[in-house]
Amino acid sequence: MNAKRQFIAKTLHGLENILANELKQIGAENIEKKRRMVSFSGTTETLYRANFQTRTATRILQPIHTFTARNEEELYGIAKKFDWTSVMDLSHKFAVDATVNSSVFTHSHFIALKLKDAIADHFRDRFGKRPFVDPKKPHIQIHIHIAEQECTLLLDSSGDSLHKRGYRLHQDVAPLNEVLAAGLIMLSGWDGTTPFVDPLCGSGTLLIEAALIAKGIAPGIFRKHFGFENWLDFEKDTFERVFNDESHERDINPVIIGGDISKRAVDIAQSNLKNAGIHKLISIKNQSMFDFFPPQEPGTVITNPPYGERLKKEQITTFYKQLGDTFKQRYQGYNVWVLSGNSEALKNFGLHASNPTTLYNGSIECKYQCYSIYSGSKKAKHQ
Repeated sequence: MNAKRQFIAKTLHGLENILANELKQIGAENIEKKRRMVSFSGTTETLYRANFQTRTATRILQPIHTFTARNEEELYGIAKKFDWTSVMDLSHKFAVDATVNSSVFTHSHFIALKLKDAIADHFRDRFGKRPFVDPKKPHIQIHIHIAEQECTLLLDSSGDSLHKRGYRLHQDVAPLNEVLAAGLIMLSGWDGTTPFVDPLCGSGTLLIEAALIAKGIAPGIFRKHFGFENWLDFEKDTFERVFNDESHERDINPVIIGGDISKRAVDIAQSNLKNAGIHKLISIKNQSMFDFFPPQEPGTVITNPPYGERLKKEQITTFYKQLGDTFKQRYQGYNVWVLSGNSEALKNFGLHASNPTTLYNGSIECKYQCYSIYSGSKKAKHQ
C-alpha cells in the first residue's frame, strides 16, 4: 500500500527537534513540529519504521476523521455515523482514550464513554451485536483529541508506549524513561566513537540506549507487538522487511562504562543488559561515583544524579559540590552532561554550564546542560 497518509508522532517536551530529524531519516515527508508532537506524512512502511526505528517517539497516531461538534450529543451522533468497519470488526476488542482542551467539553472521561457508546451502537445497529471493550489489552486503541469544538479521531498504531522497549526485565526505583534517555544521548551529539560514561547508572537505561544508538540497533527489535499488527490493513510482508532491515546497523565496538554504589541497581542493570544481548559491550562497576575512574581519553558523560527528594538541603548541596569537584579532577577532556531537577543544587557544581535545555523527567521540570572539562591540570583546577 503506497498511498501517503497523515500521522502524528508523540514525544516528550524538548525532544521535538530530535524526533523531527529521526522521522526525516526514515523517509517521512511534510514534517511539522508542534508541542510534544511532530506531524508527518508517509506510506505504510513509513508508519512501521516510525514505530520500529525512532528512539524519541512515545507513540504514533493516525488521524482518521475530523469534525466539529457543539455538544456531547452532536459528538455522539457524528461519531456513530463514521464507518467503523473501515478500521475494525466485531472480533476486535477496543478501548477509547480522550484528550480534551475545550471550554465546551470539560470531562475527558465522559467524552471517552460517549465515543465508546457511539462505536458500540454503530456495530449494534448494523450487525445486531457489538465488539467488546478491553481497556487493558485492546486490539484497537482509539483516541479522540478535542480542541474547543474541533474533534479528531485517531488510531493508535503503537499499542504500548514506545518507551517500553522490551529489554527491561527488572527496574530500580524511578528508572529513567527510555525515550528520555535516548533523547539525552542524541541531544549530546555522542556518536559512539569516544567513551561513554554514566557513573551514577542505576539500572542502566542510559548505558543500554547508548549501546543501541552506537550500534544502530533499532529500539523496536525487543518488542513483541505493535498496535498496527491488529489493523485490518496490516501488511505482514512490509513489516517483516522493516524488521529484518539491518542497513542502519554499524560495525562498531563502543566503550560504554557505568557505575553505581547500589549492588541491587548494578545487578538489575546486568540482568537488563543480558536480556538486550549487549552485556559484552558494556562494563558496569559496583562502586561509588567518588571511587570511579573513567578512561583517560576525551569522552562523554551523561548522568542523572539524585534531585534531593529524600535528602536534606545541606546533604544535596554537599553531594553536588563533590560531584563537580570529581568531574574537574578526573574527567579532563570530557563533555559532562547532567540532567537534574534541582537547579539550586546545580549551582554548587563550580563549573560553567552551556547548552541548557528544559526537559521533564516524569512531572519534574529538569535542566539538562553540558559542562566541558578542559584538558590540562591548571585549566581543570581553576574552573
